[in-house]
Order: sequence, then structure tokens, then C-alpha cells
Amino acid sequence: MTTFAPEFTGWSKTARLFREITITEKLDGTNAGLHVSEDGQVVAQSRNRIITPDADNYGFARWAADHADELAHILGPGLHFGEWWGSGIQRRYGLTDRPAGRDRHEVDRRFSLFNVDRWYREDEVVESMRSRADQSLLVDAVDAVPVLYRGVFSEDAITEAMTDLRTGGSYAAPGFMNPEGICVYHSQSRTVYKITLDNNDAGKWEAAA
Repeated sequence: MTTFAPEFTGWSKTARLFREITITEKLDGTNAGLHVSEDGQVVAQSRNRIITPDADNYGFARWAADHADELAHILGPGLHFGEWWGSGIQRRYGLTDRPAGRDRHEVDRRFSLFNVDRWYREDEVVESMRSRADQSLLVDAVDAVPVLYRGVFSEDAITEAMTDLRTGGSYAAPGFMNPEGICVYHSQSRTVYKITLDNNDAGKWEAAA
């Protein structure tokens, strides 16, 4: 009989709960990403596939192709994940198509980046994003998801963030009173958790208040 000799597999180090978290507004659009090469080429993707203007996802690939040079300049090389949201996508956030000339309309959609550690400091957009945009109007459509809290893990902070959204509406789209919820990034476990204001999580965070 062959001797059973498995390879040793250790238990991974357990992350400590009371470490820094970042709470951001969870936007209800469609997951998107931009691959930017060292020489400035830009390729778009959805949650599940590479997309093109001919095989698109809510116009994200077309938008990326139309603004490829500016996006490469603003974002720099790498893979940049975010949410593509606005007119005609999921909650829409009160954004609608805008007149852009005779018989034409401009679709009001925005790309909000998830990597707030790069794009935010003290809850403000890093000035390098705007300075690198060189006065381009594109920067109005590229931002980062709003930061609601950064600090040590706290159930009170989570509850407060949810309450603020429920009573004050979206931070990303001021005046829109039906936001989706929050994302909580735990720095030590490097994991993102979501809590929504809909029936999936209703009562759970309110009970903790």
C-alpha cells in the first residue's frame, strides 16, 4: 500500500479585526476596469470580460476609446477598477442624457475608482488627478468613490455611515435619496465587505444602532 504523504499546508495568519477600515459609498452601476499599458494603450473590461465599442457594456468601452489618451495620462499604467454609473444604468442617480447639439444627446455617466488609498487624502480628491488632467473636462467624469470614514474598525462608524446615507442621500450624487449602501475595506485582511440599505441587510445594521 502506498504511504499517504500530503504536503504540509499551514493555517494562514488570522487578521485582527480592530485595524484600519475604509468605508465608501457603494454605487449601483456596473463593474468596470481599465487596463493602461506603459505606452498609453487603453483596454476596457466589464466584470466578466474584455469589452470593445462593438461588444460593449453600457457604453463604457466606447467612452474609454474616445478618451483613451486622457485616461492614460490621468490614471497611468496599471489596471484600474471602478464603477461605471449614471444615466440608464441601474439606479441612474438622477442623471439623464443632456442636449449636445442638434438631434444629439450626451449620456451623463461617470467612472468612480475603487482605489481610494491612491486617489484620496483626508476625504479629498488628490490634486495630482486634476493637475494631470491639464484642464480637461474629462476629470469631471472620473473620480473616486466617496470616502465616508477612515479609522479603526467600529460598528458605530458603520451604523453612522448607513444612517447618513439613509437620511441624507448619496454623496456621489447629492440630492439622490435612494443610495445603495456602503463598502467596508478591512486593511489587514485586504477584504471588502458590503452592506446595503435594501431588504438584504435591512434590520441588521439598524439593530446595532
